[in-house]
Amino acid sequence: MSPGGLSRRSFAIAMLVAGALFMENLDGTIIATGLPAMAGSFRTGVVDVNIGVTSYLLALAVFIPISGWMADRFGTRKVFSSAIAIFTLASIWCGSCHTLTQFTLARVVQGLGGSMMVPVGRLMTVRETPKHQIMRTIAYTVWPALVAPILGPPLGGWITTYFNWRWMFLLNVPIGLVLLVCTFILVRDERRHRTTPFDWIGFVLVGLACFSLIEWMEFSSKSPVRWSLVTGLGVLAMSSAFGAVWHLRRTKAPLFHLDMLKVATFRAVTSGGSWFRMAIFVTPFLLPLMFQVGFGMSAFAAGSLVVAVFAGNLAMKPLTTPLLRRYGFRRVLIVNGALTALVFFACARLSPATPHWAILLVLFLSGLGRSMQLTSLTTLCFADLPEDRMSSGSAMFAMAQQLNTSIGVGLGAMIIRLVAWRYDGGVEHLREFHAAFWVVGLLMLCGLPSILALRPDAGDTVAGRSTALLAAEESSV
Repeated sequence: MSPGGLSRRSFAIAMLVAGALFMENLDGTIIATGLPAMAGSFRTGVVDVNIGVTSYLLALAVFIPISGWMADRFGTRKVFSSAIAIFTLASIWCGSCHTLTQFTLARVVQGLGGSMMVPVGRLMTVRETPKHQIMRTIAYTVWPALVAPILGPPLGGWITTYFNWRWMFLLNVPIGLVLLVCTFILVRDERRHRTTPFDWIGFVLVGLACFSLIEWMEFSSKSPVRWSLVTGLGVLAMSSAFGAVWHLRRTKAPLFHLDMLKVATFRAVTSGGSWFRMAIFVTPFLLPLMFQVGFGMSAFAAGSLVVAVFAGNLAMKPLTTPLLRRYGFRRVLIVNGALTALVFFACARLSPATPHWAILLVLFLSGLGRSMQLTSLTTLCFADLPEDRMSSGSAMFAMAQQLNTSIGVGLGAMIIRLVAWRYDGGVEHLREFHAAFWVVGLLMLCGLPSILALRPDAGDTVAGRSTALLAAEESSV
């Protein structure tokens, strides 16, 4: 037997999935510190490179819903190994790009691999583990991956400062090769017959709406504004969104069941919670840029500071469940949301004259608030959801979370550009980043009304349910 009483096979597959999650999380956090150096290589503006971040996140959001269907149709081993191969090959492509267009396309392909890699990996873990051991197994997959966000920023800064930013992506190659070999040794090629067809029309409409929205944000903040393109993208985004809602309400087997929005807690998390997530996920993008462009720090020094955010995230994890049990979801989300907004406002006051200990304290506190808010939101999302809607709710929430992240990064870049235009057109002053953090704090406050509208005991009656706590485990990564 392996640790925790798990069978050797269950433990080995859990470690395999943990490796895939580690690689994806490392790739997602390591890139932020290298953006200024990448902008120099691509001969473009620092903020323009954000398209490489948003395109990856958008690909994750769009393709996540199809991962379960792919696993059932073609087998878990084929899909999981293919996803790892795509992610690894796309990493090589990212590391060899010479233009921003090439890099954006490479990141989209990388996002395609990532969208199937982790969801299918978790599906493998659940299928290979007895029900009474699922929580323990998921913990084994999550905890090693928590190291990646702490390791990513300083590692990315060190590589960028002393070597070349391209090695940040080539680092995935040996990890991917090891994961591929282990996959063919450990994973059975299981297939399952689906009783309902996949909703391809809903998939296309939802994906088109997401793509159009992100591209609209990107082009609407570039100078000079191409109004015909911006208007066309806006019309396409709205029409696709309305068409998707109309289709999902009428089809027998929709991509997402919209009746889940009748559940008050799920509705609050997917609507008002989106404001929280946009604010939370844009922070790791803004901080390294502010420290390098605004403070004049090296990539390594900037990455070393950002570690404090993820250290706070990790430090809060053991306290999350006790605090939720003691004070309830509604109270925790309101108080923590307000306090986290204040911390983001404090980020808007940071300057090169601020003592390093004060900067580290602010970043650590932001990490504490980030972790608590994300875990509380994700747990509450599943707390009152009926069992027959868990799968659809999980897919919808995962897609919404990635889309919120992409919108948040795009919004942060938009604010920086707009403030830069207001003055001299160059992104080289602290005022652009300070303005962005003021907006981030306001986003946090915008999410509070939907939580205030919940009943005081919302979700608390099932706070200990395994499905809810399972979501909490995963959300902290």
